This record gives sequence, structure tokens and C-alpha cells, in this order.
Amino acid sequence: NSLPPWWLWLFYGTIIWGIGYLFYYHISGKGPDQKTEYVAAMQAAEEQKALFLSTQANDIDEKSVTVATDEASLAAGKEIFVANCAVCHGQNGEGLVGPNMTDKYWIHGGSINDIFKTIKYGVPEKGMISWQAQLNPKAIQNVASYLLTFQGTNPPNQKASEGELYEPAATTTDGSVSDPAKVESVKKDTTVMQK
Repeated sequence: NSLPPWWLWLFYGTIIWGIGYLFYYHISGKGPDQKTEYVAAMQAAEEQKALFLSTQANDIDEKSVTVATDEASLAAGKEIFVANCAVCHGQNGEGLVGPNMTDKYWIHGGSINDIFKTIKYGVPEKGMISWQAQLNPKAIQNVASYLLTFQGTNPPNQKASEGELYEPAATTTDGSVSDPAKVESVKKDTTVMQK
């Protein structure tokens, strides 16, 4: 039995198409391969993630803030602290004009919420400006989280303790970190960053 002509032409067409496909994608290298397409898709996903996170950064406030413990956030917090805060609080949080950040005594409260609020609104009567115009809420969260890594350190030339003793509370009901006690493990990781 001979095959129908339309079937033969379809068969020959797929062979020609297959040769063209092989040449275009595998021999000439003009067409993207799976690895290139994967990398492009991952880059697009990262860009979308960054865009999403940048819009979510403004949803953080002094009531909803939690301690950021990832290395990138703490590094960003350190960068902001060194550029803007170290002049008054010292490179290691030992306190100069501003209070000592390494002890358990806090003037305006030692929880992440209190620290976030202090950075956001400032303490104008003491000379600390409000940072909400210069820093977005995510950046303030990063700085506040970085400040908590100073707890329990013992840098030289510490300023005397000021304020009231702050004992951290337990974590919130949803399990998120809301106090300096949970930053203990982060301190060890950031010791290298501080040096």
C-alpha cells in the first residue's frame, strides 16, 4: 500500500523543519538554548520580586516591624548606620553625643518597635532628627535591626548607661521576632561585618 501524498509531504516537511531547527538552535547558536532561557526567566523573576518588595517596604511601621535577621538587611543597616548614625552613637554603638547602644538600658524603649519609632520620628529635643523623610520604612527596619546586634558587645570607651533597663519580651503570637533576644544568633554572624 502506498501512503497518501499529503502524509508524505507532511513527513518531508517535518524533516526539513527539524533540520532547520537543529541548525538554528544548535549549530549556528543564534537561537537561545534552554539554559539561556532559564537564566533570562530567573532574572525577570528577580526583577519582579525586587519591584514587589520595594512596594511592600512602605507597609512597615512601628506597629508591624519585626527584626530583620538576614545578612543583606543587616549589611544595608550597617551601611546606613555608619554613614548617618555613627557620628553620634559611635562606630560600635558605644555612644558619643548619643546614647550607648550596647547595654540593656534604653531611653525610649529597647524593642524593635520602639527603636523603629525613635529612628522614624527622631528626638528633636535631644538633637536627633526624624529620618522618615530620608529613609524608607525598610531602611529604618534595617538600621533598627542592625542596632540590636550591638546588644551585649563590649566596645572600648563606652558611654555610661542612660534610660531604663529593658528586658525583651517573648516573640509575637505569629512567631515573628519582635525583640533583641532573637538577634543573639545574628550577633555572631555580624561580628565579622563590624570589624
